[in-house]
Amino acid sequence: MKKILFVCHGNICRSVTAEFVFRQMAHEAGVAHVFEVDSAATSREEIGNPIYPMALRTLEAHGIHGARHAARQVTRHDYDHFDHLVLMDEENLYGIRRIIPHDPDHKISLLLDHTDPSDRAHHRRDVADPWYTRNFDQAWEDITIGCAALLGKLKIES
Repeated sequence: MKKILFVCHGNICRSVTAEFVFRQMAHEAGVAHVFEVDSAATSREEIGNPIYPMALRTLEAHGIHGARHAARQVTRHDYDHFDHLVLMDEENLYGIRRIIPHDPDHKISLLLDHTDPSDRAHHRRDVADPWYTRNFDQAWEDITIGCAALLGKLKIES
């Protein structure tokens, strides 16, 4: 079983969207049983809160219904438990370093780092943060492209 933890600042928009998108993609590919997927925050600001309403509406608009969630913060134990800690942006790298200061097993990555390097529009770019931009469609596009690329890589590694 491959264990993936998606991480963003508050765990109410991007990381939880990535969690549900990745699960749906794995299910559609017939490999859901291969993955354990969760999400978490680098901050404590939203602990216990549900998915942000606009993020939930975006999930539902794309056929992902019944998504339930309570935001939580990343812990040091998560590094030991998960095989991949996949962050949404560079700011999250700074935030996670306060909790997990070292990455000796190279488990920490940015979601869009998994895209094809020739895709200059997405490779090595932060996932758009809809909390500030209110552009949930752009975040959705970034997340689905990144999750598809990550799933493809992990299926090949199996």
